[in-house]
Amino acid sequence: MSPIPQSRRRGLFRRKLVDRIVGVLSIAALVLAIAGMAWILWTVFARGASVLSWEFFVNPSKPYGALNAGIGNALLGTVSITLGAAVMGIPPAIFAGIYLAEFGKGTKLGGAIRFAANVMMGMPSVVAGLFVYAVLVIPMGGFSGFAGSVALAFLMFPVVLRTTEDMLLMVPDSLRESALALGCSRARTSLRIICRSARGGLVTGILLAIARVSGETAPLLFTALWSDAWPKNYFTGPTANLPVLITEYATNSPFEEQHAAGWGASLVVTLLVLVLNISSRIIFKEKHHGR
Repeated sequence: MSPIPQSRRRGLFRRKLVDRIVGVLSIAALVLAIAGMAWILWTVFARGASVLSWEFFVNPSKPYGALNAGIGNALLGTVSITLGAAVMGIPPAIFAGIYLAEFGKGTKLGGAIRFAANVMMGMPSVVAGLFVYAVLVIPMGGFSGFAGSVALAFLMFPVVLRTTEDMLLMVPDSLRESALALGCSRARTSLRIICRSARGGLVTGILLAIARVSGETAPLLFTALWSDAWPKNYFTGPTANLPVLITEYATNSPFEEQHAAGWGASLVVTLLVLVLNISSRIIFKEKHHGR
């Protein structure tokens, strides 16, 4: 058996060394990311857990210096703004994703829609807020929760669209061919069979989009703004919401009690986003195990 040439041994050693270095760097990056996330979670929990109580959740926010400030109105305002954004952004995004996956393959219109969605996914959220401020807030003559919902809907739309397209493309073509062979139209096949087969992935995309916008502050500063009142004027006046409440309490208020309330609100938002992300992962995992 002939010995391994010296040049080949050097090449093998170099490849092993590069592989080892890349592996170590990957593990180090993973540890750094986990450590940073754990640090953030611990800081928010340590500073915000002490203020959580029933009164904290049911009392409304109050002017600077007032005692017993809560987040009840901001919590309801966030739910109403996010729900409005979901109603406006999710249905058209799903239909657009269906078009791209089932009808727009290889077409110029499909390529244009896909390109626009990719650009929108990378668009800073403040740009969406400024756009809605210019085309909706100024003509309406004031801030409103509805304007905030419109801004968040712009951010949700590309996430749901691309997730819908990707999930539908993962459905085997045999299902489409079987349905068409039985006489189903393409529209009926897409809505009743393909979408039903990919419903787990569609729900995952919706949850990820909601998690994406639930903590956005910049768009709401230009649209919904802020109010200490309960969110009764969703269409006509400024609407309380958790992201702007955190900004007001944590940075603008000079009082320590409201600083603590800001940390408590931050903890609530963090937990909500974690629940949405974990739920989406569980649904996506169950979907793949069920195949």
